[in-house]
Amino acid sequence: MSSRTTSVVTIAGIAALSIVAYAVYFDYKRRNDVDFRKKLKKDKKRVDKSIASSKASLPPDSSAVSAGELRDALEQVKAEQVPASPEQKEAYFMAQVASGEQLSLQGPMFSLPAALAFYRALRVYPSPVELMVIYQKTVPEPIFKLVIELTNLDVKDRVEGYYLKFPPKSLGVKVETRKVGDISKKALVLTKDVKAGEVIYKEFPIVAALDSDLHAAGTHCSHCLRAVELSMSIKSPESPALETIYCSVACQSAAKFEHHNLLFTLERPLPQEIPLDPITPEKLNERRKAQAQFATYLKTEALGHAAPLLVARFIARQINVEMSKLISSTSTKTTTISDQADFTDADGGDYLLADHFERLRYVDVNLPKNGLNLLTEVLNSAMPGLDALATDERYATLLGKMTYNAYGVFYNGGRDDKPLTNDRPEDIERTRTPLGTSRQIGSAVYTVSSYLAHSCEPSARPSFDAGTSQVHLIATRDLKAGEELTVAYVDVTQHEGESVVDCRRRRRMELARGWKFACPCERCEREGKELGVSSDENMGDASKVEKSLERFEANEGAL
Repeated sequence: MSSRTTSVVTIAGIAALSIVAYAVYFDYKRRNDVDFRKKLKKDKKRVDKSIASSKASLPPDSSAVSAGELRDALEQVKAEQVPASPEQKEAYFMAQVASGEQLSLQGPMFSLPAALAFYRALRVYPSPVELMVIYQKTVPEPIFKLVIELTNLDVKDRVEGYYLKFPPKSLGVKVETRKVGDISKKALVLTKDVKAGEVIYKEFPIVAALDSDLHAAGTHCSHCLRAVELSMSIKSPESPALETIYCSVACQSAAKFEHHNLLFTLERPLPQEIPLDPITPEKLNERRKAQAQFATYLKTEALGHAAPLLVARFIARQINVEMSKLISSTSTKTTTISDQADFTDADGGDYLLADHFERLRYVDVNLPKNGLNLLTEVLNSAMPGLDALATDERYATLLGKMTYNAYGVFYNGGRDDKPLTNDRPEDIERTRTPLGTSRQIGSAVYTVSSYLAHSCEPSARPSFDAGTSQVHLIATRDLKAGEELTVAYVDVTQHEGESVVDCRRRRRMELARGWKFACPCERCEREGKELGVSSDENMGDASKVEKSLERFEANEGAL
């Protein structure tokens, strides 16, 4: 298998990881459904029909398949409706595998129909990489190679087509690859002219978290981060491990649906349609204990760091989004808030949260590994098998992505009462905040705004005029279509009594500590020349993308 194919299949596996919901359900049915064999017999008629149809549509010689025939066959399969319910998917999977096995015995002329049957099964299987390994051992080599080529074509379309669907065109921005020094990076570019002070777009976060002192004080909504009067707030009584305050029933319901039920309550962690083993008092106690230990970790070892809670909420949200898709494929998205109050998704293409997040840059961070162990205990106590979303490597990568991409939410010029930290300067968690992290009230991560690069002379600024974690991106000057949008990750203003050299040193030091790069912006270059600072002080850029994506993009660039 070529490195190109390997990287494509790896990306497919990463994107499919969020279908752990279906994997859990599928495994449950295999262990508990006494009618499993009966279903196979019922599917026999469908298999025979499929084989008869395949024979009728065969070209005179299908032992050699051209690229055009393969593309046409793939488009035909992609146009077919995928079964909606778990039961239908399971039956469909078994029928297609049986069909593929029987077609593969018919001889070389049936290689393509057999490969298409195996590929159809692959489309609904919860762990594509695992199934590919099984295929490699059991499917005749010519047919397996066709399945690989079909997978390559399909995932290549999805990977290459992602930025055609995201961001949505209605936002007036697009993502392009631009050169920054020796590094190629994704940049957010305008597709329309805007005037200074104009709102370019508005965006809700994927996940958000209050600063720990404000969470403890109960002065802000734990979901939308709005300031609330204690007398008007809604306290969550079902989560003693991590007490939470909400500004409305809508925010409380949204938080419970997205992550809170799974992480910090003893309520049913998954929708009623998803089968669970009986919940015993012993299991409830295990879950209560796991949640309490994780909450204690967040309040002590991780105090002052939002990334561990953001990661936990992201994983829980990923599980619930995919569970909801699983049980409501034929209806609208099951959420407790309107689509207008949700994160910015792709404009079609059925992309997953994993598709958005795997493309974001990250930095290596050092946080106590104990957090991972405690989180996996919370997930497993809710439902065994959910820890598949929190492996060592994945957890470390998610922490790095939260750290690199989080924005600081601030209102009315920011706060001035944030407690001082005992962390070393290089260990302080920083967010993209033009007022400085010390003035934020919480952290939030966004799908589109994560692509905004830093500049000490930014073309735009984040604002939170709605009084919530919804970010408004506002132009700082007149801008033309095609210009790159940038924001200030740190406070770039020259303070009273601060010299040019001190201001430059301060902001570059903060960027190096928080995002691991030396700023290459025009202001830094201009001031460096005026001050006679040697360009070899540049430390480069230690941020990176996931290896699978890096390999794929490298292979694409070589074509």
